[in-house]
Amino acid sequence: MAQDTLTAAAGPRPAARRPAGGRTRALLTGGALALVLCLVALVHLGQGASGVGLSEIADLVLGRGDARTADILLGSRLPRTLTGLVVGVALGVSGVLVQGATRNPLAAPDTLGVNAGAYLAVVLVAFTGVSPGPLPAGGAAFLGGLLAVAVVHLLTSRGVMTPGRVLLAGATVALAGTAAAEFLQMLDVQATRGLFFWGNGTLMQSGLERPLTLGALVLAGALCAPLLARPLDLLALGDETAQAMGVRVERIRPTAFLVAVLLSAAAVSLAGPIGFVGLIAPVAARQLGLRKHAVLIPTAALLAAALVLAADAAAQLIAPPSATQPAEIPVGVVTALIGGPVFMALARRISTGDADTGAAVAVSDRRRAPGFAAVLGAGLIALAAAVAVSLRLGDVEIGWGQLGALLSGSAEQITEAVVGYRLPRVLVAAVAGACLAVAGAAVQAVVRNPLAEPGLVGVTAGASLGAVTVILAVPSAPAAALPAAAAAGGLLMLVVVVLVARGSAGGGRRGLDPTRVVLVGLGAAATAMALVNIMVVGAQMNISAALGWLSGSTYGRDLSALGWLALPALVAVALVVAARPVDLLALGEELPRALGLELGRARLLVLGAGAVLAAGTAAAVGAVGFVGLVAPHLARRLVGGHTARMVPVAALLGALLVVCSDALGRWLLAPTEIPVGVVTALVGAPYLVWLLRRTQDV
Repeated sequence: MAQDTLTAAAGPRPAARRPAGGRTRALLTGGALALVLCLVALVHLGQGASGVGLSEIADLVLGRGDARTADILLGSRLPRTLTGLVVGVALGVSGVLVQGATRNPLAAPDTLGVNAGAYLAVVLVAFTGVSPGPLPAGGAAFLGGLLAVAVVHLLTSRGVMTPGRVLLAGATVALAGTAAAEFLQMLDVQATRGLFFWGNGTLMQSGLERPLTLGALVLAGALCAPLLARPLDLLALGDETAQAMGVRVERIRPTAFLVAVLLSAAAVSLAGPIGFVGLIAPVAARQLGLRKHAVLIPTAALLAAALVLAADAAAQLIAPPSATQPAEIPVGVVTALIGGPVFMALARRISTGDADTGAAVAVSDRRRAPGFAAVLGAGLIALAAAVAVSLRLGDVEIGWGQLGALLSGSAEQITEAVVGYRLPRVLVAAVAGACLAVAGAAVQAVVRNPLAEPGLVGVTAGASLGAVTVILAVPSAPAAALPAAAAAGGLLMLVVVVLVARGSAGGGRRGLDPTRVVLVGLGAAATAMALVNIMVVGAQMNISAALGWLSGSTYGRDLSALGWLALPALVAVALVVAARPVDLLALGEELPRALGLELGRARLLVLGAGAVLAAGTAAAVGAVGFVGLVAPHLARRLVGGHTARMVPVAALLGALLVVCSDALGRWLLAPTEIPVGVVTALVGAPYLVWLLRRTQDV
């Protein structure tokens, strides 16, 4: 999958010879990590809601324990700890293999979409009603992960395969797989709570059968991994050098991916998708001065197992489960809280290959667009038709005749009530979609990357964090505090992303690398959403309601929600008025300054506008993604990139997309509603796949 262009992104090349004390240091490091793992495992065994601590477990081991302690240890504690060990080893070894095969320190089973593909396969099997054993479920996960890798390869097989492009392809596949899995989950409302924990990774087990069975599979894969150590060492020198030294690159790289997918699939089928472990462990092992894969593989396995168990123990300490509140923080949330900042730090240093040439993905831009009025008129007609259809659809359908009677003032009372309930949410959906589309256009104009959708650069997650913080910290706050907090959170997150992403990988001139902004934003979004999930569980919020809001929903919205969207709507109008400075931002660094534009201030103002638009919308309808990606891109293809033309058309397309998604979510499984954010993700993720695939000029 990788090419020689990835070599600069990886860690230091292996030395030709190991220093005399290198082997001793590796043994001492391994022994110290094994001791740390044992201590963490002991602490983990003592955690739980039953009140059984390490002293009771020690008494049981010495033959002085009671039957209750034995039942708890064998039925709950030991399976959970063993699961953590198995998952940690699987993800650690998998991460080393993926990074070695791609020569990319940001590559991991989760960042390349393997975990998401395996997770989707497991959810799909469960959705069919089949109850396979551990190995069949693992087989399905393996096929899903393998398919994800194949799609990533398909997306990156055209053009120059830069590290940024590979990671964007992996993120795209992960988003698509997660969106599809969420859609399947929404079909089972009763299992929402359980699916929340499973989808974020959990070590909870009801017995030893699954961890022992899948543990044997992981052990076999981990024992096979060292056979690839020397070829991966040579592969770090580049494909041509490795081939000259006898390495069959065309065989070694696929073999490494197959073993990595097998291990990560076993981990997903056992504990759900646990992110960033396969990223952190190999990076931490290299920070210890280890370079040879023969040492990296076992070291990363020990580090990853200790990380998973420590994260799970920390989750139980932060929000201790009890008989009255059995919910706990999923271990994947804690690892995301740790891994998000690590990903951001690595993304800041990685060479994306796009600092001077532009974004890793480009879109066609019509220079002349004489059909602007026709496109605008057609968009208005389409939006009006979508609103009319949306008013009809739902658990109570309204016929065209009834809708016409309502317009003439002769409708029945029930028709007036139904339409009176639906009309406000349809209007909220339309305005929210328009604001999200303009937000995407604003952010993309600054970072010069059509993938810089507010959700992908952390703005939506930051807004969610700000809104949830106000809900929990100040429950009696006035209604205006929610959109204000969301706007502040989104703006702050965007500022953090831009500051972290500034500067070249080598510390040269400071500037905005378009691809690095998106990569840093992905890490920031993961961190913010981890904090949101911790607060949701820790405050014992209603998880079903919280998930509905976090997935984006217009359910129950009335005309008061339009007040929250008033400021974002005004900002959108101001962005069109200030079209010339926004257009100049697309010309790079030097030319706008030569034309008299104060670039720093202009960027700050446009970024602030995008943050206000996205955050205000999140406060009104929750986290709705991909609208800011799809709508501006389609608008550019229709009327060109001139802001005064593109932004109004993008707003119409965004409104159309959200109104249609809301109607589809209400109608598809009526009376059960699918959140509008899930529907837009089902549309946007494949669109992002298509956008990456068709781009050839990278």
